[in-house]
Amino acid sequence: MDFTFSDDQDSIRELAYQIFTDRASDEFLLAFSRTGETYDETLWQTLAEQGLLGVAIPEACGGTGFGLMELCLVLEEQGRRVAPVPLYASLVLGGLPITAFGTEAQQQRYLPALADGSAKFSAAIAELAMNPAVATAVTATREGSDWRLSGRKAVVPDGAVANFILVPAQDEQGRQTVFIVDTSAPGVTVQTVEIGLSGGRAAHLDLDNVTVGEDAVLGAPGQGADILEWLEQRANIGHCALQVGVTEEAMKRTAAFLSERKQFGVPLGTFQALAMRMADCYIDVEGIRSTYWLAVWRLSEGLDARAEVRVAKWWACDASHRVVSSTQHMHGGIGADVEYPIHRFFLMAKLISFSLGNAGQQLEQLGRLLASDDSLGFRALEV
Repeated sequence: MDFTFSDDQDSIRELAYQIFTDRASDEFLLAFSRTGETYDETLWQTLAEQGLLGVAIPEACGGTGFGLMELCLVLEEQGRRVAPVPLYASLVLGGLPITAFGTEAQQQRYLPALADGSAKFSAAIAELAMNPAVATAVTATREGSDWRLSGRKAVVPDGAVANFILVPAQDEQGRQTVFIVDTSAPGVTVQTVEIGLSGGRAAHLDLDNVTVGEDAVLGAPGQGADILEWLEQRANIGHCALQVGVTEEAMKRTAAFLSERKQFGVPLGTFQALAMRMADCYIDVEGIRSTYWLAVWRLSEGLDARAEVRVAKWWACDASHRVVSSTQHMHGGIGADVEYPIHRFFLMAKLISFSLGNAGQQLEQLGRLLASDDSLGFRALEV
């Protein structure tokens, strides 16, 4: 089995690395954090000009025609720099489902705008895998050839800047249907909320008798449950890709810090306790990477990856906590400074870990899968 990336995949990774490294330097991110801005529009447009926003969009719609695996390579590099652009929400939550389930007319309308950076997307799916007590709901009522949407969705990722949001709604028969909602439409209210100190902006979405046509239905009416299951797997994998970049970079920066910082006249890295802790970080990062790439490969090959995705997300939640906590602690007091670079990695890792279900909730979902299908248990043990 060949585990190496293709030349195209290596080129995509190298291009993403170069763009994020050149723009999202520590100095720039510090200055940017003091501006009060949420996203770097210059970086967003650079990614569009270089074709990275369209990496998983068909060539017929202005993209480069690659897929999930190549998109994950870009997300890894974003995580490595904690770069302030809404890639995950737009490309994973918006672009992937429209590419997979959208009609030709929908793809031609939305995907070119995503590829050239003129539109941003998201999906109102924050409650998936979470406690049902926090769930919000939208109802869809059929009126002739149109639909009327009413209700609320909480904590839409990057919803504050999204031009279009995919919204699951329940119709009179209790079926789920996914709608592509224009945030500028009458009756749509987007309330911006800040998530912690990471600077990321989510949004609460309120729909008050919003009228949409048949062309706003993604897939077919009543297909929402299948679309959401499909999207949740890829959304969790997108988080894993970001988490690999975040944790690996935090680990590398800490190793460099321990090699330079001295205590009692010798580098901190020579202390056995710290060396062992760094070794544990390395094992955890590789655990996140290996489980997530197995899940990505199965999804890319059209194979059942339900168990593998849950295992990968559990690693991305559980192991990342140990990594970023250790790297922050090993920086000593300076690691608690919110303007010191290592703190950004801690915040981003924690935000990812509590999105779409934390470690315990992922295990709960995995347990249900294993109880319902014995064959999944053998694959999970192999992982």
